[in-house]
Amino acid sequence: MATNMSLEDLAKRIRDACLEAVLQAYEDAGVQGLCAEGRWEAAVGALRTLDLAPLLREYQHPSAD
Repeated sequence: MATNMSLEDLAKRIRDACLEAVLQAYEDAGVQGLCAEGRWEAAVGALRTLDLAPLLREYQHPSAD
């Protein structure tokens, strides 16, 4: 059965993916010993490189469950 993802669901999933990427990059940078500025730069870099295409494809072509 195919599920239709609403725009609201898509927005929430994109937000969650962005938050996860930022928090993980910030934490990883801290473990590597970066200062606050370096951690912030790592977090922003994670957002810039985050691949959201799979979420968008899933929205356009929902999979059958």
